[in-house]
Amino acid sequence: MILLDVLGRRWALRVIWELHDGALGFRELRTACGNLSPTILSRRVQELCELRIVEKDCYGNYMLNCRGAALVKLLLPLHEWAEQWSRSVS
Repeated sequence: MILLDVLGRRWALRVIWELHDGALGFRELRTACGNLSPTILSRRVQELCELRIVEKDCYGNYMLNCRGAALVKLLLPLHEWAEQWSRSVS
């Protein structure tokens, strides 16, 4: 339930999604997430690091670890469904 609680928090899934293509620095991640508040981004990244979904690489950039990448694989069918759904309602 802890995972579902954290993933349900605002911006958590967006942070994970933006990291699925590779590591990003804090500023790059903030820009990718639509310039959300640095305080909120910092909090979400910290929570995702504590859950061992996100980690820092040797350059200080944030990246998904193996668990995070596995989570994204689980989310991909939902993404595909959402893409089809959005085309059907527009």
